[in-house]
Amino acid sequence: MSTSQLFDLSGKIALVTGASRGIGAEIARLFAAQGAHVIVSSRKQVDCQRVVDEIVAAGGSAEALACHIGEMEQITALFAHLEASHGRLDVLVNNAATNPYFGPITETDPAIFQKTVDVNIRGYFYMSSHGAKLMARHGGGSIINVASVNGVVPGFQQGIYSITKAAVISMTRAFAAECAESGVRCNALLPGLTDTKFASVLVNTPAILKQALAHVPMRRVAQPSEMAGAALYLASAAASYTTGAAINVDGGYLSV
Repeated sequence: MSTSQLFDLSGKIALVTGASRGIGAEIARLFAAQGAHVIVSSRKQVDCQRVVDEIVAAGGSAEALACHIGEMEQITALFAHLEASHGRLDVLVNNAATNPYFGPITETDPAIFQKTVDVNIRGYFYMSSHGAKLMARHGGGSIINVASVNGVVPGFQQGIYSITKAAVISMTRAFAAECAESGVRCNALLPGLTDTKFASVLVNTPAILKQALAHVPMRRVAQPSEMAGAALYLASAAASYTTGAAINVDGGYLSV
């Protein structure tokens, strides 16, 4: 198999959540550029369609399908539509997440706690469960969970978010161990500090940014596009023997 074929996603059906902007949108664009038909999903259909229009204008294949992964009935409806429309799923990228609270861990409001857990843990779990079962019925596939370096080293005043991302890393290993025999691989991508709307409070606050970059050997913030290459590897034939891995894309943050 040639190098180009290793990363070729032609004919694959790929679902990317949280794909209306940031890391998710960049992953969707790259997957489409490599030949996949990409289902762009996020909470708002209009935002998903904007990314789809960009992909199609660039010569790719994509469709928009809104889903709030914090709502169980929407997850069920999403996979019912997928199976009815495409009959299979080859790649699932769980990227949609929430981080509604930045402050002392002891002051975490119960409603904020529950919202973060519902999206970042329960949502990822049931998206993965539905995805793994659908993949297994059609020869296997690849699940990619976008976690965070905060799942390894908790972010300051990002307590509940960090806890949920640690759970995602553990969840990844659990699915990898149990789903391997059915041909389903499951891996985690751990972004470092990335210039997204999601991380804007960190990136756009000079004092916080200076402190954060002091712990990043590359001394800069990542761009969302810099996360997409690792996701492509995990989705592709190049990673055919890779499962249960947690890949750091963090400028060296976790190495120090």
